[in-house]
Order: sequence, then C-alpha cells, then structure tokens
Amino acid sequence: MIVVHHLENSRSQRVLWLLEELGLAYDVKKYARDPKTMLAPPELRAVHPLGKSPILDDDGTIVAESGAIVEYLTARQGGALAPASGTPDHRRYTYFLHYAEGSAMPPLLLKLVFSRLAPGSPALVRPLVRAISAKVMGSFVNPDLRRHAAYWESELADRPWFAGDSFTAADIQMSFPLEAFASRGTGAGPKVTDWLARIHARPAYRKALERGGPYAYA
Repeated sequence: MIVVHHLENSRSQRVLWLLEELGLAYDVKKYARDPKTMLAPPELRAVHPLGKSPILDDDGTIVAESGAIVEYLTARQGGALAPASGTPDHRRYTYFLHYAEGSAMPPLLLKLVFSRLAPGSPALVRPLVRAISAKVMGSFVNPDLRRHAAYWESELADRPWFAGDSFTAADIQMSFPLEAFASRGTGAGPKVTDWLARIHARPAYRKALERGGPYAYA
C-alpha cells in the first residue's frame, strides 16, 4: 500500500492529485503545521531525516521531493502521464518537472519570507526591517516574479498544457507555484488563469482535495 505523508497547505497536495490521476490506491497520513511558525511538525523527521513533506512510502520504499515522487510514480505506471521519450514534448516535460521547484518556487518563497519579516520583528527595529524588506521586494523579488509570470503566459500561449497538447504530470508539478502566485494577488495573466481553471475542474484534482483536506490555494 502507498502511504503519503501529507502536510496541510503544501506541495504534497500534488502527490495526492497525481495518485488520483494514475488511479492508484493510497492512504494519507496527515500532519498539521505549527500555528506560530507554519513549519512542519517534528514527527515527519521520523519518516525522513529532513522532516519535509511530501514523503511517499511505497511498501517500505521511501521517496522524498515532489519531482522525485512524480518520476517514481509515473515510471512505476509504465510512463503514464509522460510524453514519449525523445520528443519535443518530452523535453519540455522534463524541463517543467525541474523548473517548478528549481526556478519558480524560490522567488515565491522569498516573497513569503520577506512579507513576514517586519510583522515578526521587535517593535524597535520594525521600521528598519520593513524598509529593507520593501527594498528587496521592489528591486529583486517582484521583478523576478513578473518575469516568471510573463514566461508562463508565453509558454501557454503556444499550447494548452506545459509540455504540449496533452495534460501530463508536468502540469501537476507546475500547479503549486502557479496556485501560490495567483493566491497572493500578484497578477496572474489570462493564460495562467485559464490553465488554473482547467486543472481545478479535473475530477482527480477535486478527489485529491477531498482526501487531503483544507488547501488554501485551490
């Protein structure tokens, strides 16, 4: 039996969605974030030393990291939800599997961190922290996010899905950064908005939400 160690409001929602798309049976072990720090609970470190989610347990085979889990599960199912090897679609597929975490997520995480610095700092230094945060956001983080948003629009202008004409696991992997971007009111364009509406309408996506519980980005 496959068990997903699932943290609320996290990337692991994508793993539940992938499992639903693949039609695989699985159980969900749910974990709540610390209400003050919003970090994962220490219990996850008993499953994997880094204590991060998602973590997949497939009859004792432990797989961590979203992209690695996607590759593991699609290969387990004979290449399901992946384009044929050696094709332009497969090259785009591989790129977006890695781009989602390697390039798209870092500026979103920076935006989250810097938005929380001033409110969480001592009152005496709060104005200074707020000014520094605003400078970093305005000169680096927000321009970077705008470049990514323009890139997504250009990619989806040429085809309905990130890898090509067909829905693939690359779209599942791309869902979290684009959902996080859109939920923070940072100006999702019409192509991204349409893509989000289409993934949210998929029956497997809706079923995964039922299994995973509250998810702030849908």
